[in-house]
Amino acid sequence: MKTAIFDLDGTLVDTSRDMLGGTNTVFEEMGLGRPLIEGEHDAIAFAGARAMLKKGGEITGHTWSEAGFEEAYQAFLVAYAAQVDHFSAIYPGVEEALDRLDAKGWKLAICTNKPSGLAETLLGSLGLRPRFGAMIGADTLSVRKPDPEPLFEAVRRVEGDFERSVLIGDTITDRKAALNAGMPCVLVTFGPLGQAVGEMEPDGLLSSYSEIETVLERFL
Repeated sequence: MKTAIFDLDGTLVDTSRDMLGGTNTVFEEMGLGRPLIEGEHDAIAFAGARAMLKKGGEITGHTWSEAGFEEAYQAFLVAYAAQVDHFSAIYPGVEEALDRLDAKGWKLAICTNKPSGLAETLLGSLGLRPRFGAMIGADTLSVRKPDPEPLFEAVRRVEGDFERSVLIGDTITDRKAALNAGMPCVLVTFGPLGQAVGEMEPDGLLSSYSEIETVLERFL
């Protein structure tokens, strides 16, 4: 069966505002203000919590100790969990695209580096979870993207075909994961990096979910 594996943040859902908000809460509690700016640091948000904390440290001049950084990461998880779905929004055309793929027999899965509990909460709140046969989070396995095993596990869980699977994502992590898995990779261009994702040399680019069948079918 043909299988479409989707990243979550920056691919299916714009989570940047809530991600940045959770990080800023950590810095605010440390007395360092709110260094990350919506619109300016959205790409860092989609790179994950640790990337945001590092960027915030650079902006504020804060030097992390190893223990302090881990403590801040745990504080982020708490802060973000409290607002995981406050402003996050499904990208235009996602639900209709998923319905069309499902009607054409595609197996659908998610593979994200967001902790699985947070991912499940967000997907449930937005009503997207029932559309996917599997959801692999950062802590579902002992490894995460760019290791290929989460992609392989996603295909196994939906009883798909490795040779007829495609990853749709938005970051270099997705690109590397697909390369490691020997799987075609499509990167979306409607995120903060825009057409610049083409520099990662994906197998395809997706500018709108209205085009998804055309883009995916060329690989299969």
